[in-house]
Amino acid sequence: MTALSARVDAPAAVPTVGEALTRAAERWPDADAVVYPERRHTYAELLARSRLAARSLAGLGIGPGERIGILMPNCLEFLEVFFGAHLAGIVPVTVNARYKPKELRHVVTDAELAALVTTDLVAEYVPFVDLLGRAFADGTPPRLRTRVLLGASSPEGYVDQAAWDGAAHAVDPATVAARGARVRADDIAVIMYTSGTTSSPRGCPLTHGALMRTADCVAERFALTERERFWDPLPLFHMAGLLPTLANVLRGGATLSMTHIDAGTALRQLVEERATFAYPAFPTITQSLIHHPGFASADLSRIRAVLDTAPADTLRQVQAAFPQAKVVGSYGLTEAGGVITYSHLDDPLELRVTTAGRPFPGMRVAIVDPVTEQECPAGVTGEIRVSGPGMFTGYLNDPETTAARTDPRGRLRTGDLGSVDESGRITYTGRLKDMLKVGGENVAAAETEAHLAQHPAVKIAAVVGVPDPRLQEVPVAFVELVPGHDVTEEDLIAHCRGELARFKVPRRVWFVTEWPMSTTKIQKFRLREQAAERVRGETR
Repeated sequence: MTALSARVDAPAAVPTVGEALTRAAERWPDADAVVYPERRHTYAELLARSRLAARSLAGLGIGPGERIGILMPNCLEFLEVFFGAHLAGIVPVTVNARYKPKELRHVVTDAELAALVTTDLVAEYVPFVDLLGRAFADGTPPRLRTRVLLGASSPEGYVDQAAWDGAAHAVDPATVAARGARVRADDIAVIMYTSGTTSSPRGCPLTHGALMRTADCVAERFALTERERFWDPLPLFHMAGLLPTLANVLRGGATLSMTHIDAGTALRQLVEERATFAYPAFPTITQSLIHHPGFASADLSRIRAVLDTAPADTLRQVQAAFPQAKVVGSYGLTEAGGVITYSHLDDPLELRVTTAGRPFPGMRVAIVDPVTEQECPAGVTGEIRVSGPGMFTGYLNDPETTAARTDPRGRLRTGDLGSVDESGRITYTGRLKDMLKVGGENVAAAETEAHLAQHPAVKIAAVVGVPDPRLQEVPVAFVELVPGHDVTEEDLIAHCRGELARFKVPRRVWFVTEWPMSTTKIQKFRLREQAAERVRGETR
């Protein structure tokens, strides 16, 4: 390793997704595999249900190598269909349950889905059948042969629960098992769509080798065992939900999750299920727990680690709220297997909150000046470039974008800014596009956000640029306050003055209670649009 990059030798071979579940059920049959507030599966139960799902898919005529979409919130059925697809040699495409009709049609068409499996479990909140009806108002995509609705409903045009169950019993288990046995490490394990800021979502295919190597690295970095009770409420259609689940399968631990993220329910689950690891991952979730009235009295003493991604000062606050645990951060993206690195549990607090640790085995990270294309010295900020065994195979049906985001040395241009220190630890500092140009000065939105977050009344802050006739653009901030706190725009601007250079101080602060979100991240481009519209409205 040099001061310019970070690299660790590759890990040993890992099982395919289907093999991992089969081995877990053989080794820990009666152990909890996945736990929801009202329902749970042991590993033996999850394997049995997944085998039935595999037979159902085969019975409906879905062949080896074909793709099926899974459009569901977090639930046991999601995992049954996901693992069932693997056991039948079928490729699952996880579909964002928050997508609107236009996005749904794009994914179904782009991924060339042969079948789409959804549920009426949350029909009162998200009517998937209605959404799909609007998505296909101009006709069903030609490759989509089958639509399945699991649950109590039987709408026209869908295979209902009874027919789904019946399809399984018409198929010889040995035939399906033979299909699953032919799956290899270099076959595609999952296609997950990532949302861009200016284009339709792009499919990111990951092989079994890439996905399960990364899951194994997660298990190693966190020292997971069969005794783990790992709370992760994040969506299974996102790597932040799927990857830890697979890591626990490799080690026999239990994944605790929920269909709807609710702080009160989450605290009860953390206590009643004796959680040992908390993976809220995003400040919106972490802060909702900490500021819930029941947090102070909740017995969370078994939690040994908490994963969150936030500025260092916010992570220090999280550490104070969970004094018995080790707070750690992370860095990653779907194209690189979801996660490239987590902070090391045995690092001192300052390293855990200011860096994301060293890259996983085999992953290579370099910091490159995006203008000169030269690698940056240790501690100097540049674009994070990534390569290694956890990488995706390239954007689905989009070789042009794949080529544009690959540098001459075969590394992915992440569009993220960061640095690598002398020990190889990575520090993420923001998005390349989050750099504002204020009167010729470069301003990192993350720096101003971190300073705003130091104010005791601020729960979350997001800084974007708005056009300015004199300075090209100037920073403005959107802020969500901690419940029960009151502060003015002038107070927060004054909080920044004297501590930050004048060109870094937000010109306006707007208070919000809701954020435009992708799966897990605030959509800055939406905030830029809102900010520009607000400024235009104020100048009319």
